[in-house]
Amino acid sequence: MAEIFYDKDADLNLLKDKTIAVIGFGSQGHAHALNLHESGCRVVVGLRADSSSRAEAEKHGVKVVEPAEAARMADIVMFLVPDELQPQIYAEQVEPNLEAGNMLMFAHGFSIHFHQIQPPEDVDVVMIAPKGPGHTVRREYTDGRGVPGLIAIYQDASGHADELAKAYAKGIGATRAGLFRTSFREETETDLFGEQAVLCGGVTSLMKAGFETLVEAGYQPEMAYFECINEMKLIVDLIYEGGYGYMRYSISNTAEYGDYITQEKLITEETKKSMRGILKDIQTGRFAKDWILENKAGAPSFKATRQLEKEHQLEDVGGKLRSMMSWLQK
Repeated sequence: MAEIFYDKDADLNLLKDKTIAVIGFGSQGHAHALNLHESGCRVVVGLRADSSSRAEAEKHGVKVVEPAEAARMADIVMFLVPDELQPQIYAEQVEPNLEAGNMLMFAHGFSIHFHQIQPPEDVDVVMIAPKGPGHTVRREYTDGRGVPGLIAIYQDASGHADELAKAYAKGIGATRAGLFRTSFREETETDLFGEQAVLCGGVTSLMKAGFETLVEAGYQPEMAYFECINEMKLIVDLIYEGGYGYMRYSISNTAEYGDYITQEKLITEETKKSMRGILKDIQTGRFAKDWILENKAGAPSFKATRQLEKEHQLEDVGGKLRSMMSWLQK
């Protein structure tokens, strides 16, 4: 079982004389920066001069400077920019401004685990990763609650990395809900596997295959969209709220029976073999290599596939149906 820490296990006072640089002000960046700021921490946000997020950050009273200046000012640097951008930003703007005793932080282990960033031996390297999107991290904090998070220590140069990381987690509200001990390897590999095999690649492929099967059999695409895509949220919300048991309690007996008799027809031993192959590609670094090379080439396959997916019939049908749902309109 994982080791779990709460507010009582973290001392926010350890950060009172520290300057924390948050590099990026996107989904996670804005949540970390504002939560820390409102927890009484000294926060500076690192953004390019032409960033569209500068005005939003400054509106909340947070100091905004260039990433290099933020790293120079900081005792703690938290990277909250996309994985593919981190190595260049680190090499050009952060690494030259790191000092012995600083702490380098991440919310995902990709760059460290796959050696895209190789920090000096005299800095702490840790991870604090909320297990929820940034807007949820922010909302739960302002409501007096928190989103569970992960803590991992990759390098403890100071001898105090664990205590400082827990203090940071408390500052963003994670210890209110629970902070789980992990490692950079475990977080990175399970995160990538979950995204590819289940949450994104798996679920979206299953929904698309269901949609296509019904349309190819002559059913109206609108009916196929409602049944195979739109209603997915209803099921996921029930599982999110109370697990599989609550979902099965809430659906009809007919649906529950169909659930049980269909599982082995869809998720076969071949499916699990494919999942093990996906995991092996992640563990061996094959996926990381492909993604890194894809970005070095300008991401041609990524961009082309993104465009093809946008042009799929289900996107057109879904857009028309969603336009009829008043509760989805801004």
